[in-house]
Amino acid sequence: MNINLQTPLTEEKVNSMKAGDFVYITGTIYTARDAAHKRMDEALCQNKELPIDMKDNIIYYMGPSPAREGRPIGSAGPTTASRMDKYAPKLLDLGLRGMIGKGKRSKEVIDAIIRNKCVYFAAIGGAGALLSKCIKESEVVAYDDLGTEAIRKLRVENFPVIVVIDKDGNNLYEKH
Repeated sequence: MNINLQTPLTEEKVNSMKAGDFVYITGTIYTARDAAHKRMDEALCQNKELPIDMKDNIIYYMGPSPAREGRPIGSAGPTTASRMDKYAPKLLDLGLRGMIGKGKRSKEVIDAIIRNKCVYFAAIGGAGALLSKCIKESEVVAYDDLGTEAIRKLRVENFPVIVVIDKDGNNLYEKH
């Protein structure tokens, strides 16, 4: 099924998605990779506030290349999601509703997806230049010192992803 999704990603919207659905996201999503996740985890361990609100948001595991003149962002392909697996359950428990990356997820992440009624999307690896065309605005909102690993707020239009793991734990990577 094809789904046009306008953010925020609410529980009601997640409930309508099944593993294998093609989704076109329009609205605001955030980027964060390993270093940003580590910093957010350290902040939580120190009872500090996170730089972005997790509730009903989507984090795209991506660190862009430098933007060409006239473009808001450079190539914007997905990062291997398993690198964020030790941090993801805690963020899902705080209200993060969706994640975009590539590759498999751990049992702990899948359990957190089911527990919190969330979704894991895959973006097409190797298609970063094409994906960047769906990104209309990019702004660093936290951890600027991390360079490409800073947290960015993106405005996207018809950003193409596939539901890999749905709220019930159905996993497209494990279907035959």
